[in-house]
Amino acid sequence: MRNILTITQYTFKEAFSRKIFLTFFGISSFVLLIFSLIFYFVGFDNLTGMAGTSNEMTDNVLTQVADFFKMMIVMPLFGGGLFLSIFSASSFIPNMLEKGNIDLILSKPVSRSQVIWGKFLGGISIVLLNIAYLVLGIWLLIGLKFSVWGASILVTILSITFAFAVLYALIILIGVLTRSSLLAMMMSYLIFFILSPILATREQFYDFLDNKFVEHIIDGFYYFLPKTSEIASITASLATGGGIDSYQPIISSFLFMILSIGISIFIFSKKDY
Repeated sequence: MRNILTITQYTFKEAFSRKIFLTFFGISSFVLLIFSLIFYFVGFDNLTGMAGTSNEMTDNVLTQVADFFKMMIVMPLFGGGLFLSIFSASSFIPNMLEKGNIDLILSKPVSRSQVIWGKFLGGISIVLLNIAYLVLGIWLLIGLKFSVWGASILVTILSITFAFAVLYALIILIGVLTRSSLLAMMMSYLIFFILSPILATREQFYDFLDNKFVEHIIDGFYYFLPKTSEIASITASLATGGGIDSYQPIISSFLFMILSIGISIFIFSKKDY
């Protein structure tokens, strides 16, 4: 475990040296500043108008307005935050595998599985801290402005981080296989922005296909690939105090993550550097 933590710390240092962590922190701080100014200078009547609610100062209205602003930050954070995280994390493994870097790491008394787990936990920790900083800041601002202190939005820290962890596992696998940060990034974006949203709505197209064989193939892709689109919907529900209708997207995405890490460790252990 100590070796894994050492590799995790090394990943943190790499993120700091490349200004990745500071960039995330700066963007999050800017977002918090914008919302602080909005809440300070914009009157309650105008805020309720933005949220499409009445101007009456009731608990129900306050909750609706608070939920509106929660959604304003959580859903862009899910999309934009993961976009930036994938872009930044896609080079961690290829950089590590460069001549000199990998020689230094493998010269240490650390197993190759510990190297992969350390890089994995390091990337997740960087994203987790930045998401937690932004979500906690928004929760505090909303609580101070509307006196609505429901902690449901805080759960989205875990759901957004989990979505990144699933895609980051794929990034590690492609990085180990190809040493290409560009390919790792593009494959993650392909799943995140295109395949997952399309597969989530696949049943709407089945009436036009009328081909059971093709439907089974599409279903196979759906159940195998990460379900970031459904995790986004779950995140939106959690942000406003809703529940989770189905754990299937979470479980299957988790299994994909573990499988990707396992294959990465196997391949990395067999390669000569």
